Amino acid sequence: MVRSLWSAATGMNAQQTNVDTIANNLANVNSMGYKAQEAEFKSLLYQTLQTKSTVENAGQPPVNSDVGLGVRTASINSRFTQGAFLDSASNTAFAIGGDGFFAYRNDRGEQVYTRNGDFIWAIAQNGTNDITLTTSEGYHVLDSQGREITLRNMVSNRVVVDADGNIQYPDANNVPQNTGFQIGRWQFNNPTGLERVGDTSFLPTQASGQPMNELTQQNLQRSVIRQGYLEGSNVNVATEMVNLIVAQRAYEMNSKAITTTDEMMQTANNLKR
Repeated sequence: MVRSLWSAATGMNAQQTNVDTIANNLANVNSMGYKAQEAEFKSLLYQTLQTKSTVENAGQPPVNSDVGLGVRTASINSRFTQGAFLDSASNTAFAIGGDGFFAYRNDRGEQVYTRNGDFIWAIAQNGTNDITLTTSEGYHVLDSQGREITLRNMVSNRVVVDADGNIQYPDANNVPQNTGFQIGRWQFNNPTGLERVGDTSFLPTQASGQPMNELTQQNLQRSVIRQGYLEGSNVNVATEMVNLIVAQRAYEMNSKAITTTDEMMQTANNLKR
């Protein structure tokens, strides 16, 4: 009976993690570029109560008796499926179609990757009227060569970006001309191995593999950039609500197992009275 208490307790802990993960998905349903997460579980070790034998079974097929010791959370994985493109009035809104990631440099100098293309043109802090492309938090977006994107003597609302990420500005004849910058895009062999930092940003790990620059890696299928759109969250509210109900019922079932075991132990303790 004590074994059943611990097995049910591990189930409650696992389902609590599951509920927390689903709740985080629902909370970020409107976060641009957010990738939904899902919890994966593994059974704990099985304890052998009886080994295979033909003696005890009186001619029956040999079988063994194993009982599980519960469950544990194995991992929480991100689903990198494509989110819907949402129309935006901003000319610094960019959505990626494909497997690529934007990149920016954080305060520690790390190159961070994201699918959230909600960028802004900020005034460069060099005493001039130069403009630089940054994230909404103020981090510098990187071009395909890992450089900060800074434009000189240009009006931000006239800047256009083509499907390949080339940043262009119209000349005197209103014909777009390349500025020499291309918004960088990187891919990973195993995106699920990325380390999540914040809701929509990621850092590479050994599991994800090193970032592959789409400009220099010839064997990659190039991503497409859509100016004036943002990639919405890939959270499916209906699916998450169903998963939440299942997780709550599983939590309730494990709770009832603990209650039942407690009642059995109480009955056993009262036998001699």
